[in-house]
Amino acid sequence: MMMRRLFTGLIVVFVIAMGCGAVQAEDTVCITCHSAMEGKYGEPVKLWKGSIHEENGIACNACHGGDPKDAPNAMKKERGFLGAPKYNEVPSFCGRCHVGVLKDYLASGHGRALAAGGPNCVICHGSHQIVKASLELINEKSCSRCHSYERAKLIKAAMQETEGNIVAIDGRISGYKQTGTDVEKMEKELFATRNRFHSLFHNVDVKKVTDESAGIKADLKKIENSLTTLDEQKGRRKLAGAIAVALALVAGLLVHLLRKTYE
Repeated sequence: MMMRRLFTGLIVVFVIAMGCGAVQAEDTVCITCHSAMEGKYGEPVKLWKGSIHEENGIACNACHGGDPKDAPNAMKKERGFLGAPKYNEVPSFCGRCHVGVLKDYLASGHGRALAAGGPNCVICHGSHQIVKASLELINEKSCSRCHSYERAKLIKAAMQETEGNIVAIDGRISGYKQTGTDVEKMEKELFATRNRFHSLFHNVDVKKVTDESAGIKADLKKIENSLTTLDEQKGRRKLAGAIAVALALVAGLLVHLLRKTYE
């Protein structure tokens, strides 16, 4: 009886804890209040909706701090409110979550030019309508705002095929996973390779990107070979199954003919 009460109590505590967990993005006082505002005060919410942050439940307080549940005190420093960062502070502001990306950015030509007015994160990714890092961001319209598109064009070309391979391999792995096949090792290998690939997104050195892309392609080829082995095994199982079915049909036909003969 005592154990049952203890177990029930633990369940209640767990349920309460879950209810007091992460605040849902749409429930924050920031979004509720600013959604009703006009002009520059309401614009951030409009831009945020449909962004990669909104898609992942990341609301205003995750970046700007503050209390997302208490309207009168939401923007007090005592509640952790940070406000908007200055231009040069944006990379470190975003880097609180995107640690690896910050490191790649600071080592890049863009990062090294930050103090002289070089592009920070929001120049390419947006400030509230945050766009996920992808090769689509490397385009003539965006890049030519600051410089010639020629170098960026070469970098994008070097990475284009690699991104297509990653997407295709990810799809094949997902397909096998849905059938219950053990693909954990391949998932980890692809995860590591994809991260290595993504680290090139902020690099503006054409030779480095080209060389790294060649190495990444070699790693992806190894994963593809493992998937090809699974394909062959699957093909053999299908063939064996087809032969078994054919033999069963032949056996059934022979039994039927024998019965007819003796009748």
